Amino acid sequence: MPANRRRYAVGLMSGTSVDGIDAAVVEIAGEGDRPSVRLLAFENSAYPESVRNEIFELFDPRLATIDRVGRMNVRLGELYADAALSVIAKAGLDSKEIAVVGSHGQTIYHAPEAYPENGRDLRYTVQIGEGSVIAARTGIPCVSDFRAADMAAGGQGAPLVPFTEWLLYREDERTLLLQNIGGIGNMTVLPAGCLPDEVFAFDTGPGNMIIDGVVSRLYGGGRKMDAGGQIARSGTVDEELLRLLQQEEYYELPLPKSTGRERFGAAYVDRLLAYREQHGLRSKDVVATVTKLTAWSIGDAYRRFVQPRHAADALIVGGGGSYNPTLVAFLKQEMEPMGVQVLLQEDIGLNSDAKEAVAFALLADYALAGLPNNLPSVTGARRAAVLGKISY
Repeated sequence: MPANRRRYAVGLMSGTSVDGIDAAVVEIAGEGDRPSVRLLAFENSAYPESVRNEIFELFDPRLATIDRVGRMNVRLGELYADAALSVIAKAGLDSKEIAVVGSHGQTIYHAPEAYPENGRDLRYTVQIGEGSVIAARTGIPCVSDFRAADMAAGGQGAPLVPFTEWLLYREDERTLLLQNIGGIGNMTVLPAGCLPDEVFAFDTGPGNMIIDGVVSRLYGGGRKMDAGGQIARSGTVDEELLRLLQQEEYYELPLPKSTGRERFGAAYVDRLLAYREQHGLRSKDVVATVTKLTAWSIGDAYRRFVQPRHAADALIVGGGGSYNPTLVAFLKQEMEPMGVQVLLQEDIGLNSDAKEAVAFALLADYALAGLPNNLPSVTGARRAAVLGKISY
């Protein structure tokens, strides 16, 4: 178990929305399954526009040539190291005081479904942002590439944050749902008084990914998102389009499951905008409809996979989507008639932006101590495993 001492860790997170690098410095104390974590500093560093544009190109396997992926792997390592050093300075600390950096990296491809070959089931994933570069530039051990060990044990390699949510959020009397709305939405279910093998979690479907994709294509001018949900609020949900989008097969897939840009990325947006052209829909109505879709997918996931087993008391929302009041309003319309209170991370005194970066700091702390840091009940892995590759 991690020693019962105070130590500092840095967590770095870059999600499927490719907004930039979230960096957090935390103080960790305690041991075993009841650590305490205190956020000391948080920063978000936007990717340079040229880097962001190239990352989006690398999502296309046809363009993700070995030389381009290799170069971006090192380039992101440099940017992540800069982000780590910056947030350490913001916390008023020196890099020598930091025990570990945990870096999720930038996912460019994730294939969790087993690919059978010669009697073996092959699963693979690609996150870039070289941990060795981060360690060399900061002088701090870096844990990176967390997903691979879980997939090697037969898991989906995602979601990984539920391990830390079980450590930090579980309650004896209430059943809680923790909903992250980043590029992809994911839900963690913490039954009242649960043990680790009673936790389950999964990707609910698109979070901000389709909203951002539609806005950037329809509105241009450097607009990458529906800031404050203003466009969706001015539009009207097209019920016919919504019903069509609800037929996506992912929603019915059994647990465990995870998804990403491979399913809900550029090709999906292309098909959606072709439908818009054919039916003459207004841009703002398309944005309103896909915003409603994200909220519906969360409600549908709860009704389909959670409610029959555990009636929840509250859903706590984090991630970029929590700053979209229109999306949150749609989500309340979905959840509150079922008796589930919808809260934001800020409503319980925490930080929506920092949540996942904090999680990877804690995951790295466990990895450095050689302790399992996955939940097989969540990922489908055959066993608990120590996730992450350590660079010194």
